[in-house]
Amino acid sequence: MATRAADDESIRSFLLSEVLRFVERARSCPGVRRIALVGSLVRDKRDPKDADVLVTVDDDADLASLATAGRRLKGRAQSRNKGADVFLADPSGTYIGRICHWRECRPGVRLACDARHCGRRPFLHDDLDVVTLDRGLVEAPPLELWPTVVPRARLPRDVKTRLVQPLAGSSAQNDAHGA
Repeated sequence: MATRAADDESIRSFLLSEVLRFVERARSCPGVRRIALVGSLVRDKRDPKDADVLVTVDDDADLASLATAGRRLKGRAQSRNKGADVFLADPSGTYIGRICHWRECRPGVRLACDARHCGRRPFLHDDLDVVTLDRGLVEAPPLELWPTVVPRARLPRDVKTRLVQPLAGSSAQNDAHGA
């Protein structure tokens, strides 16, 4: 039983580390306004099945570099038999879909694509018939990670040490260098 607890903890630690890596990559993508953590990692769930990140993007943002970062996150999670989703919202707080997980995204490439408008906006997987996020969650996620750290929920200790502290320190360093 002790081994199971250690495995669960290592999975949480692993996913939180991968979310941190994703934030470090995604925050430099053009058009990214905000990155937040949602889902089971924000709660004290011992064996989360995935990492869920919410990214707010400009209406005209090119999603290609963000899709690359999302594929890396998803691939790293899959290496441990877990998943990852990058949910997208527009600046008005409307959920618009998920990041497309295909390397090549344009109309007609994937017959099995369930996006409403496959390829209309490259790398936007608007499968709104399958997945939607509540507007309240989009507007006020439990933990904003970037551009500033804003917790709105009681956070597990590992989230504080593996995400909040490194990102808060990184933000303080950037503020000091920019001043």
